[in-house]
This record gives sequence, C-alpha cells and structure tokens, in this order.
Amino acid sequence: MQQDYLTLAIYPLVILGFSVFVLALAWVLRAKPPKSPVKQAPYECGIPTRGETWVRFRVAYYLYALVFVVFDVETIFLYPWAVALHRLGLFAYIEAIIFILILLVGLGYAWKEGALEWK
Repeated sequence: MQQDYLTLAIYPLVILGFSVFVLALAWVLRAKPPKSPVKQAPYECGIPTRGETWVRFRVAYYLYALVFVVFDVETIFLYPWAVALHRLGLFAYIEAIIFILILLVGLGYAWKEGALEWK
C-alpha cells in the first residue's frame, strides 16, 4: 500500500525535474543577442525608416481581411465534398447546398454592413 503512495509522490518530482530540464535546455540553446549595433537596428527592406514607425491602420482593413479569411477557409471545406460527391449521394449534396446558402447569407450580411467597402 505504501508503494502506491511512493509512486504517487514520484510523479510531481518527475514533472518538476522535466520542467526544469526543458527550461534549462531552452536557455542553453537560445539565440544569443547580436553584439553589433548594426544588427540590432530596425530595418525594412534594407532602407532606414523615415518619420514615425508606428502607424495606425483603420479597423476596416482588419474587417476586410477577417471576412476574406473566413470565406477562404469555408470555401476550402467544399473541396473534399466535391471529390467525394459521387460516393456520398443526394443527402450530402443537399447539405452542401445548405452550407453554400449559409455562406451566401453571411456574405450578404457582410456586404450590407459595409465590411467589403473601401472608404
């Protein structure tokens, strides 16, 4: 019975030891900071920046990108369906039509809200 408690007490020690080992290994293998001030300087395409480097972007850009990513990922889900359509039958065809209709409703909503317009 005490052997079971000993086994249970060893687990936290193993977990703690493994955590310390992984952190120490990461510290040893980490990238060292460059010593040259040239290598620490910020750059963009090799050209030094002029003026303020922190530029605010309008939220519309992020909304447009988000809508693009959502519809792009959803469209990718249609490829496996198209490949397996002949094996899936009528039920899968109806489900895909419903899926496309939901995408069209979402696109209509985004269009109505002005998420697709550049101002």
